[in-house]
Amino acid sequence: MRRADRLFDIIQILRTAKKPRTAAALAEELEVTVRTIYRDVATLQARRVPIEGEAGVGYVLRQGFDLPPLMFTVEEIEAVTVGARLVQRLRDRELQAAARRVLEKVTVVLPDGLRSHLDRPFYVSRGMAAEPQGIDIGDLRGAIRDQRKMRIAYVDERRQRTRRTIWPLAMAYYVDVTLVGAWCELRNDLRNFRVERIERARMLADRFQDPQGKLLAQWLALPKERTDDRSGEMSRA
Repeated sequence: MRRADRLFDIIQILRTAKKPRTAAALAEELEVTVRTIYRDVATLQARRVPIEGEAGVGYVLRQGFDLPPLMFTVEEIEAVTVGARLVQRLRDRELQAAARRVLEKVTVVLPDGLRSHLDRPFYVSRGMAAEPQGIDIGDLRGAIRDQRKMRIAYVDERRQRTRRTIWPLAMAYYVDVTLVGAWCELRNDLRNFRVERIERARMLADRFQDPQGKLLAQWLALPKERTDDRSGEMSRA
């Protein structure tokens, strides 16, 4: 690891730490010696990075310190590139546009020596998920963020139509299908819905409650065959 990368990592670790981190703990995490951590911390302090503490006690980063913008390693640049290209396969136009903007911002601020890594030949397939027609995926993500109920008209694999009020909890993006995991008031249970089978949808003013994320935890704990249900809903209609 380059020393510049290690200095950046020390700042990042201290930024997210909830309590002082000792030089020994930092050394173990970064796979260097304790003496190296002492030198690195002294260097950062000399550069006016507000690290407080001392050897044997632990270090903290004073609140309000901002990291220098976009100090990426080569591997991090490649991760951003591949990740942004993976987003392009989603049937979510807002996220696709956001991914393009991320690459544009990274391109502008990277030094010339690193900019070429954004053009590495990483190919990502387009994906096979159907384009949703009856729901805006951006609205769906907004409902998840704001815990807003949605009213949907849904067509299952047997072409049966139902109207449902759902509590959107999560999105599952697969190569061939996009699902929304939700609590369904009609079935009084968790369900997955294929977004391309939603004929109509509108966000409601009503909000739902999920204290401590219990419903989301239950959805995440479902067996793979239930949360990856290509036929429409989970287990039963």
